[in-house]
Amino acid sequence: MARRYRNLTLLHSNDMHGDFLSEHADEKVLGGISMLSGYVSQVKAERKNTLYCIAGDMLQGSLIDSEFKGISTIEIMNLLSPDVVSLGNHEIDYGLAHLLFLEKCAKFPIVNANLFIKNPYTRLFRPHKIIKMDGMNILFIGIVTREVMHSIQQDSLLGSLVDVEDAAREVGRICNAYRNVDIDFTILLTHIGFEEDKHLAALLDPAWGVDVIIGGHSHTVLEQPALVNNILIAQAGVGTKQIGRFDIVIDTDTNDVHRYEWQLIPIDGAHCPRDTQLENAIARFQRHVDEKYDRVLCKFLRPLTHPDRYRETELGNLMSDTLRDSLGVDLMLCGSGSIRKTQAGPLFTRGGLTELMPFDDQVYVLKVTGAQLRRMIAHVLRDENLGGAHGEFYQFSRDFHVTYDCGLRQFERFEYGGLPLADDRVLRVGLQQYHYKNFETFFGLPLSELEGGKGTVAATSLLDILEECFAAALHPDAQVEGRLVIK
Repeated sequence: MARRYRNLTLLHSNDMHGDFLSEHADEKVLGGISMLSGYVSQVKAERKNTLYCIAGDMLQGSLIDSEFKGISTIEIMNLLSPDVVSLGNHEIDYGLAHLLFLEKCAKFPIVNANLFIKNPYTRLFRPHKIIKMDGMNILFIGIVTREVMHSIQQDSLLGSLVDVEDAAREVGRICNAYRNVDIDFTILLTHIGFEEDKHLAALLDPAWGVDVIIGGHSHTVLEQPALVNNILIAQAGVGTKQIGRFDIVIDTDTNDVHRYEWQLIPIDGAHCPRDTQLENAIARFQRHVDEKYDRVLCKFLRPLTHPDRYRETELGNLMSDTLRDSLGVDLMLCGSGSIRKTQAGPLFTRGGLTELMPFDDQVYVLKVTGAQLRRMIAHVLRDENLGGAHGEFYQFSRDFHVTYDCGLRQFERFEYGGLPLADDRVLRVGLQQYHYKNFETFFGLPLSELEGGKGTVAATSLLDILEECFAAALHPDAQVEGRLVIK
């Protein structure tokens, strides 16, 4: 009896982060939602069995997104028309209630299996989606990163199966529940990072039938998918300048991959048609944003950079110094990941500020002893955090200098104001709300051990502070000056 085979073309994006507009480079037009949509539509017209999925983080990264709190992004995504989308950690940035509202606005299915209300146990989103195509049943399951829990830390009613071991068991329960449906192909849409994807794949029982993991969060660019436990793992970098493409032949008798080809397709003007309907929608939002955010705040002496979140940077020094001076604290620990652009200036507009630091947190002030601060910084500089797994890292304001030997796991220099910081000296330290709410997780120290057991709100809007300070500045500048040296 002849075996039965079916073709499936699986297009995938991740971490789009509001990358809606095309860019010009080397006389080429690159990226943007218009040409991405044009490519997806072209492939769907050419290939009968084509699906397009997005593995989290549609939101954040652009003024178009932040100005409308994601509603604009959902409208644009509705026109892009993905077949299925999973949540990323930045989908929660405007709050959980707002995310549930955005889901109601979406005309495409959003899947997530590991966010839930604790009591009574209730999933917040549909855990999976089965798409019927050409006689096949294709199962998608969504899994999100543990960083979502950092964003909703203050809500004790919510929970998440955040460890990959728990996530693997949840995948098994869903797969087992649909054995009688005759699932021909199973795809996990994850947002946990490439290394965690490989860990997850190794934990999955082959009997559960997971064939492919489409991932996100770590912005990984691949030459070819990884293969772990006979599961293909792929990711498509970040933004809209490329799209992942699987061309798969499925053996529908054994319900697995017979053969496949995978490519990372460039989205450029030479190969991808434009979607004018999408362009018109984006232009409408862009006009509103331009009118509101084109005001020039100041002019830097030169462009300032933030090329790496895991080291001291020019923009990190500028932002932490500006906040320290305005708040009157001894030390500002500015979240390195909250600086979302690698370069800014020399002309610095209100829009440029909002794109650079889109998270408008409150700012807290805490009283921290020298001994406690040493423990906090040692926790930030631990090996697993410096490995680049999207752990929290900080930019230090002036007068604080640290030299840390990773091999010996000890400080060679730990100074404030040019002198060794005494264990009993108390400093007033500024923190953004996100980092304050996750203080013990990010710094390895309970808030209860600090003087007073908690911090106080020093400002209700970080962006208000920065906007006023830069509007009053003449020519702001900053240098990398050895505030943090990691050996």
